[in-house]
Amino acid sequence: MTRLHADAHQIALSQQYVKASRLNRRGLRMLDRLPAEDPDQQTLRVRVLASLAHTDSEAYGIREGMPSLDLAGRLVSSMPVGSQRMALEGLIERQHGNILWRAGRLPEARAVLDKAVVAADKALASGAPVENGLISALTARALVNIAMGHPTSAGDDLRRCLWLGHTYHAPLTLAITTTNLGEMHYRMGDAPTALRYYEEAERLMQRVAPTAVSKVRSDRAQVLLFAGLAEEAANALDESFASLRAQGSNRDLAEAETLRAAAAVMAGDYAAARAFAALARRRHLRQERPVLAWLASLTGLHAAVAVALSGPRKPSKSLVRQALQLSEQMGGVAKTDEAAVAKLLAVRVLLRRGEVEEATRLLAETPAPRRFTSIDHRMLRRLVRAEVAVATGDRRTAFSQARVGFAELGRTRDRMGGLELVSGTAVHGRELGVLAVRLVLDGGRSAANARRLFGWLERTRAQVYRYEPQPSIDDPELADRVSEIRNLTRSMQLAKAEGRSVREMAARQAALQQEVTRLGWQTTVWGRPRPVADLAEVGKRLEDRAMISFAAVEDALVAVVIVDGRPRLVRLGRVADAQQAAQMLHADLDALAPDHLPAALVEVVSSSARRRAESLDEQLLRPLAAVIGDRELVIVPTAPLYPIAWGALPSLRGRPVVVAPSATAWLSASADQQLPGTGRSVLVGGPDLPAAVGEVAQLTRYLPGAQVLHGPQATVEAVLEALDGAQLAHVAAHGVHEPGNALFSRLDLVDGGLFAHETARLQRPPEQVVLAACELAMSRIRPGDEALGFAGALLATGVRTVTAAVSRVGDHTAAESMAFYHRRVAEGARPAVALADATAADPFRRPFICLGASN
Repeated sequence: MTRLHADAHQIALSQQYVKASRLNRRGLRMLDRLPAEDPDQQTLRVRVLASLAHTDSEAYGIREGMPSLDLAGRLVSSMPVGSQRMALEGLIERQHGNILWRAGRLPEARAVLDKAVVAADKALASGAPVENGLISALTARALVNIAMGHPTSAGDDLRRCLWLGHTYHAPLTLAITTTNLGEMHYRMGDAPTALRYYEEAERLMQRVAPTAVSKVRSDRAQVLLFAGLAEEAANALDESFASLRAQGSNRDLAEAETLRAAAAVMAGDYAAARAFAALARRRHLRQERPVLAWLASLTGLHAAVAVALSGPRKPSKSLVRQALQLSEQMGGVAKTDEAAVAKLLAVRVLLRRGEVEEATRLLAETPAPRRFTSIDHRMLRRLVRAEVAVATGDRRTAFSQARVGFAELGRTRDRMGGLELVSGTAVHGRELGVLAVRLVLDGGRSAANARRLFGWLERTRAQVYRYEPQPSIDDPELADRVSEIRNLTRSMQLAKAEGRSVREMAARQAALQQEVTRLGWQTTVWGRPRPVADLAEVGKRLEDRAMISFAAVEDALVAVVIVDGRPRLVRLGRVADAQQAAQMLHADLDALAPDHLPAALVEVVSSSARRRAESLDEQLLRPLAAVIGDRELVIVPTAPLYPIAWGALPSLRGRPVVVAPSATAWLSASADQQLPGTGRSVLVGGPDLPAAVGEVAQLTRYLPGAQVLHGPQATVEAVLEALDGAQLAHVAAHGVHEPGNALFSRLDLVDGGLFAHETARLQRPPEQVVLAACELAMSRIRPGDEALGFAGALLATGVRTVTAAVSRVGDHTAAESMAFYHRRVAEGARPAVALADATAADPFRRPFICLGASN
């Protein structure tokens, strides 16, 4: 019988609650055949009934679970006073608190669990072996405190759990507590630490409770949403669904579906969001968990409101009623933040309906955020307050709310680690940024408005590049995984060349990439934030150059042009037109890349490229011609314009151009400072590139004394070691841009790929890097014009100037271009000037751009 109870407990831990309930009922039937006066039988019956209460509550709902717990309580009350009775009373209180917590009734749960901890402590003091009972009570109370926004109290309980787990050699306790520490740090807004705990918890669970791994992964997804990584969170949740369904874990499955709905909202897939939210709501209601059902409904409401606000018709009043009902329900169970969110959504709908007075009144009733209110809730509050201010004609307050909101978002970003987490947080400020920029544009084209728009663009875009990178920290585990990916990539290339299947290797590679990405999320803060660029300082640094800062606001393309320290605002037509032309030009340049194309094909594709380039020139540059004249340019693109080879546009042929992710990034890269390198140059020639050896040999004429690595010498470790502390590095190798996972974009070296991930290992990045490789200036654009890719990773690491191609380029063409480039640099030309001269001869087949700065 004892064995049967233990089996039921283990099955419950694996979240197979229906099966565990069947075993518990079988145990009760077996106990019925034993003498009723047997005290051991009574004790075991109480334990089985308490277990049954838990598994029935999980599988069928509280109404089915509580009768078993009530019966267990009556049995305990008839027992003689003593340590055994105290232990069982603690068990019942603990189980009662757990059931209330799992149902979302948090204040009730905490009151009951306070009693459970006291009872378990007393029992332990009296000599009862209830260490596991105390751990369970402390854990449950910690989780309730986490959910209620009391992480300090939760931390005290969890640290005691860790001590007990080590003291009593309880590996499952350590795994569960580690998971809960991840939850606690997430609630405190510390994403990197939370992700480290979840990674460790997954490893521990693999050993002691493999079926619980899916729940850990689901929990980790909420941290990814906090960091703005909607796609990554959605993928993690999608992978967890099958195992959660197989385990019959209805509550955990429903919670994962709610998170999946939130990921879909963040990604703008509102149909999927509403579908997942409806699934979760029905599942929770069947299990009699109305609070959790309301939370799922709130996520669905987010999607419904987003659809209503973007539509041409006035939203239905029923949306307002639904939001207010949810707000009242959640406020009644101490879900203060969620209640406020529901009310804020109601305010947005009222504004769209034109009911400004009612919206203003409702906003005034919405409570302020608490200490640990999440950043997405805070940004929604700032957005709604700004929208109400706009509706009442108070533009100053609207701008003030936006400024404060972005300051809050910046403090959250400052705590992030790794490029992906730093860039991902921009999604939370997307709507607020659009509102602020739209307000500026509505104010006309005055110099004051141009100055204001410049300031808002710098607040809202490319924040990754505002950070001064911290010295890198070696992570042996990360290095091992990257090395394995490198070996797999090389093996796959050889297998494909030999016509062999690469399916298994590709699957292993994908799994390793996910693991490396997760490890990257756990790094310490990326670096110290620099102040946003000041327009006066930018104007001073530009001297006789001009800066064009493009921006896309919905379907309107605009530019802020800075010449002689004065900003001008110019409207440039539709975003869609520029985006289509940029994509077509990029495709044409890719088609022109091979070295030995038939002349007829070159003529046809070149003619197409010429039309696309002229179209872009007509839209983007000719309206600015009178302002910029023939000055050198610093261009700050917006997302649709990142693929452009700027030297291919007629107005820019032969003109020095530098491309920067933001004015702040350009100002930092171009600032006068002691150079990080030693004056040493490095030349690298990659494998399978016939022109590379000749290219590297030719460049030694312009870079005498350069360290040369080619053939078997050009390994990843050797190249990284050579780059560290160099003044200039030139790499002639095949390059691959990975649009789906930009930080795995790579340079192919003799022993495999040098990934963008690995550039963060450079303690002293080179001042200048030249990438004579295909498409490594390409980027994956995330919200907030956050551009991630190989060249971007180098800039974020601290390289001041990167020369690279935005599309494919022929081997011999690259060699010729770079020889000309280095000759001009050796003659004293700045990188942008040298590159303009090098590409002017054949701009469609030499799609190189200069990124960062060009001092």
